[in-house]
Amino acid sequence: MATRPHPGGLATLAGRSVARVGYGAMQLRWAEHDDEPVAVLRRAVELGVDHVDTAEFYGHGVVNGRIRKALAPYPEHVVLVSKVGATPNPGGEIELRLAQRPEDLRAQVEDNLRSLGTDRVDVVNLRRADVAPGLVAEGDQIVDLDDQLATMVALRDAGKIGAIGLSHVSAEQLRHALPAGIVCVQNAYSLVDRSSEPVLELCREQGIAWAPYFPLGGGWPGMRQVTDLPGVVAVAGRLGVTPSQVGLAWELARSPQALLIPGTRSVAHLEQNLAAGDVVLDDEALVTLEG
Repeated sequence: MATRPHPGGLATLAGRSVARVGYGAMQLRWAEHDDEPVAVLRRAVELGVDHVDTAEFYGHGVVNGRIRKALAPYPEHVVLVSKVGATPNPGGEIELRLAQRPEDLRAQVEDNLRSLGTDRVDVVNLRRADVAPGLVAEGDQIVDLDDQLATMVALRDAGKIGAIGLSHVSAEQLRHALPAGIVCVQNAYSLVDRSSEPVLELCREQGIAWAPYFPLGGGWPGMRQVTDLPGVVAVAGRLGVTPSQVGLAWELARSPQALLIPGTRSVAHLEQNLAAGDVVLDDEALVTLEG
């Protein structure tokens, strides 16, 4: 039997070895038909992707349905990761609304199980909403972290989820949550937004998987793009790779527990993203980027 490729090498997620370059499925919501998403997902798995990140609120179950169509019954080695803390807001000025209460979290897990067509989601990240950017909790959506963690632990004990992660959290919140057995953290982090450096440092210390979102910047209004930075462009030109690949390779270099989840609706772009796992940033490159 041929050995599966492991783009970017291997790291541990929820006790399982996964390729360090995975796939974030959010962009699949905008495809007009299922054919394109199915082709991208199947090609990703062929090329060694075994970490697929999604959420029920991506297109109100559309993305999860496309993952199910492409990959179910799921290969044993594929780790499905979803998130809870918000639900779709059809017709609203903002397409999402917060759903932070314990009963909301339980309902979202059940929705993910249904749309993905599985009995258990391998990892579910709890997305907090304490501070901007992004939606900030008000009124009955201001929920104590301990109450949420108790719900997540109960769902894990019931076998609905395999492991618990956190998203959009501070280092203090992560440290407080450690007794619940946190396996990964998803925070915004890139060369243009290093505000989560203390969280990354704690993940390094604790051996927790680090899956940064918006790794190339541009996710929040007014945020710069990593690919526009002169240092990134210069390093890419010297190494003969793309600026995007440099930005992704820098993320991998930040921690041995770093896992990438770049998204795309194009097979060609998928292959380019996976190739970022082969980019080696030498000392000169790292000095340029850090400068």
